[in-house]
Amino acid sequence: MGLLRDRMNADLTLAGYSPGTRAHYLSCARLYTKHFMRPPADMGGEEVRTYLLHLIEKRKASCSTVRGARAALLFLYAVTLHRPVEVENIPIVRRRHRLPVVLSGTEVSALLLAIASPMYRAILMAIYAGGLRISEACRLRPEDIDSKRMVIHVRDGKGGRDRYTVLSTRLLDFLREYWRAFHPKGWLFPGLTAAGHVSPNAVRKVFALALAKIAVKKRVTPHTLRHSFATHLLECGTDVTVIQSLLGHGSLRATSVYTHVSVEHIGRTKSPLDVLGTKDAAILG
Repeated sequence: MGLLRDRMNADLTLAGYSPGTRAHYLSCARLYTKHFMRPPADMGGEEVRTYLLHLIEKRKASCSTVRGARAALLFLYAVTLHRPVEVENIPIVRRRHRLPVVLSGTEVSALLLAIASPMYRAILMAIYAGGLRISEACRLRPEDIDSKRMVIHVRDGKGGRDRYTVLSTRLLDFLREYWRAFHPKGWLFPGLTAAGHVSPNAVRKVFALALAKIAVKKRVTPHTLRHSFATHLLECGTDVTVIQSLLGHGSLRATSVYTHVSVEHIGRTKSPLDVLGTKDAAILG
């Protein structure tokens, strides 16, 4: 794409998109161009529709992949190429509302114990202990760990939002041991990325190896620890609005999925059948 890529990147920067989102949008635009072997300026709305159908029907791409590609190409044409009319009526694929997979407390403990590296264990502990996204955990700095107020300062989360989440006492103790042993500078978890912090892909590989050791049959990723954090908090009686804040969700709708996942939460709900014939029956009229 050359100059067009540079212009799109500049537009994304001016619009305030995060580095991760900019990289994703540019990658989507590159794959679109490669698919047709033609410059985007020589194509338009029909090619965008054809490409999205290709992702759905031929590539069997996930809903999130198709939605991401659509968002990137709409930005390319509407903003960078100044041709918004051509793409304004392209439908958006509906989300499939599937319940997230959750690990039990026993499985989480076994998984963390299966990781020999103190750094990678600390990263995955942080994801579970504070409900962090993997990128958020990888980008932690020492000053983000506030032991006086017992919070973690999560910077530049999804949507460019900062937030605070809970700092576990057990995580804090482990991080202090890790700090004394390795004295990391700059980033809490240094690595080989261009920015200097550990790569999320490196964390995913360590997670997969640990998962194989404990023979968990569920299809899970490091993000499952974030789901497990939210579900386990709900099972412990934490209000869903508090969980929303800790996760950094923009709306309560995104958090409410955990009310469907939590077996304990459902189990504490009394059926109206059990109320019939009791002193509480009056509330049923």
